[in-house]
Amino acid sequence: MIYELHPDAETELNNAALHYAKEASKAIALAFLAEFERVAELLESNQQLGTKSKGGLRVYPFRRFPYSIVYREVASGPYLYAVAHQRQEPGYWLGRV
Repeated sequence: MIYELHPDAETELNNAALHYAKEASKAIALAFLAEFERVAELLESNQQLGTKSKGGLRVYPFRRFPYSIVYREVASGPYLYAVAHQRQEPGYWLGRV
């Protein structure tokens, strides 16, 4: 299985990495991207790890950063709808479903 990333989720991922590179350091930005990959790989191996959420989606938090992946279980692999900062408006991604 392999994950698929919604275009808006890809934008969120890139914007967060750029923010960390600018406001912290390149090393922190790379650590953020590595954490994203770690979580995405976990979800590829077990899509039921995340907590059930609105609209039939699931949410799985990052360990080191205040972000979560919002996704739907799909036979070919998780479809990632959002790389959401945990202080953003809950459910803002529902329009992407």
